[in-house]
Amino acid sequence: MQDNSERSDDEFAERPNRLPWPPIIYSAAFALCWLLQGMAPLAALDEALAMAPKAAGLIIAATGFTLDLAAMSALVRHRTAILPNMASSALVSSGVYAYTRNPIYLGNTLLLIGFAIALRWGWLAIAAPITVLAVTMLAIQREEKHLAARFGDAWRAYAARVRRWI
Repeated sequence: MQDNSERSDDEFAERPNRLPWPPIIYSAAFALCWLLQGMAPLAALDEALAMAPKAAGLIIAATGFTLDLAAMSALVRHRTAILPNMASSALVSSGVYAYTRNPIYLGNTLLLIGFAIALRWGWLAIAAPITVLAVTMLAIQREEKHLAARFGDAWRAYAARVRRWI
C-alpha cells in the first residue's frame, strides 16, 4: 500500500482519495462526542459554553449549514464532484469558493462549533480543532495535489489568491 508521499501525479490526477474522509471524520467526531458527553461530560467546559446563548450556537450552526448548501450548489452548477474522493472536472473559484477553498469543510466545522455551544457539549469544542487537523491531513492536502495535477497554473493562481480555510 502506497502512502501519500509515494503517489504519483497521475494517481492524484485520477482522484484525491480512495475514501471520502471528510464526511467520515465529521460524522465520527459528532458520534464520538455524543457518546463521550453521555458517559463523561466535561462539566467545567460545558458550563463555560453555557455562558454563550444557545441562539448564538444555533446561528453559527445555521451559518455552517448555509455555507455547505452554497458550496454544494456551486459544485452542482459547475457539474463537478461533490464527494471528496471523486475526481474534479472543474476548478470552482466563484461564489463561496472566492472566499475559502474549502467552504464545505468550513461549514462542517461551524456546525460542530455551533452545536458545541447550543448543546453545551465540551467534547465537541475539543473535537473541532482535532477534526480540522484530521481533515487537513487526510483530505485537503491530497485534494490540493489532485487539483494541482488536474488544473496546473489555474489551481496555483487560485490557491495563491484564496485562503485554505478563511
